[in-house]
Amino acid sequence: MSRAPGRVWPLLRRDGRARIGLAVVVVLVLAAALAPLLARHDPTAIDLSRALRAPSGAHWMGTDVQGRDVWSRLVHGARVSLAVGVLSQAISLVLGVALGLVAGYYGRRVDDLVMRLADVTLAFPTLLLLIAMAAAFEPSLTTVFVTIGVVGWAGMARLVRGQVLVVRHMEYVQAERALGAGDARILVRHVLPNVIAPVVIAATLGVAGAIMAEAALSFLGLGVQPPTPSWGAMIADGRDLAQLRRAPWTSLFPGLAIGAAVLGFNLVGDALRDALDPRAVRRTEMPTDTGTPIAGRR
Repeated sequence: MSRAPGRVWPLLRRDGRARIGLAVVVVLVLAAALAPLLARHDPTAIDLSRALRAPSGAHWMGTDVQGRDVWSRLVHGARVSLAVGVLSQAISLVLGVALGLVAGYYGRRVDDLVMRLADVTLAFPTLLLLIAMAAAFEPSLTTVFVTIGVVGWAGMARLVRGQVLVVRHMEYVQAERALGAGDARILVRHVLPNVIAPVVIAATLGVAGAIMAEAALSFLGLGVQPPTPSWGAMIADGRDLAQLRRAPWTSLFPGLAIGAAVLGFNLVGDALRDALDPRAVRRTEMPTDTGTPIAGRR
């Protein structure tokens, strides 16, 4: 069982990881929301006369090989990364939670069928499966987040199924069933609320993985297509060794942005895991020895 929601926020406020992670996530969200205001130039405008210019007052992070402003492309690329992370995890949640609930609650043949499908999905390396699915369809932003979401359902389903196997034998679930409650009512009102905590944690950590997956696909040319700015595509544009030596900022800044975004969501996920887990022992909750002798001790 997880902690009550009212106790989670005070624990997160005392957790340094949560503060840092939330700060990074808030900056990412603001950059995506305010990209048209923050960008100083058109992120898709090509001007070969100013190609590979070093960072300056006119171009805070320099320009790329086609003369496009790196800063403008970076903040617009935040929109792509955030959209892919959130939407792909929404798809994984819908598929994984629904199938995990059904498999864990009904068991037997339903459980065998869902888990064998999950085994087949998990048998392939994630990146290889993403590349195969992305290559099978026309590369686009929609294809990217649908592909990442569909590939990620299996792990979510296994997590939910394991939690349901424990919850379905609880006394209150058995009592509801004895009173004639339908399966849908039991699943939605009694089983789902008790498995939601690990699902939230997995989804938060999954956003970081989705951002990495989108960057990898765009780097390979199977993700977001030009002229839409993407952090992975920006790194790919600057991967030439001679260009890296001459203008490292073309790949350095998008690489740092990916690392910061992934770190932020991972820190929030780790902090949520400890805050929602009542078995997690925190020093702030443990009694300290003040050295005061206990009455009767000699």
